[in-house]
Amino acid sequence: MNLLHEDLARAQIGARLGLAQQRRQAQLARAHRVSRRAQHDAEAARTAIARAF
Repeated sequence: MNLLHEDLARAQIGARLGLAQQRRQAQLARAHRVSRRAQHDAEAARTAIARAF
């Protein structure tokens, strides 16, 4: 009976770790998108300033 509880606990921990890893990957993907967008916007601003002068 004790082994059953240990197996269940391991499965639950594994599931939680998997979900946490998925959330972290999604968070990193969002951060990369935001970073790329900021770089693009900065380049566009530099180009606009250069054209203004």
